[in-house]
Amino acid sequence: MPVRVRVPGPLRRLTGGDAEVTVDGVTVTEALGDLDKRYPGFHDRLYDSDGKLRQFINIYVNDSDIRFSEGLDTAVGERDEVSIVPAVAGGF
Repeated sequence: MPVRVRVPGPLRRLTGGDAEVTVDGVTVTEALGDLDKRYPGFHDRLYDSDGKLRQFINIYVNDSDIRFSEGLDTAVGERDEVSIVPAVAGGF
């Protein structure tokens, strides 16, 4: 099932500059897997050496953080938008 993925600026070089791409999948895991298949390099930037989502990468389906639903097993459909959001740290 086609799913839209919003790509953050620092990762757009992997998509040829595209801010949004369409991939296939019925879960976030499948969508991110297809993203890496179509645009190699995403897996290493999103997952750590244990295969877990990196600590400072947040994934949203529409406006909902997947950590508060089913995690990487969160279902996605053709009207959904998956956003990859790197955490931003800062201070005063």
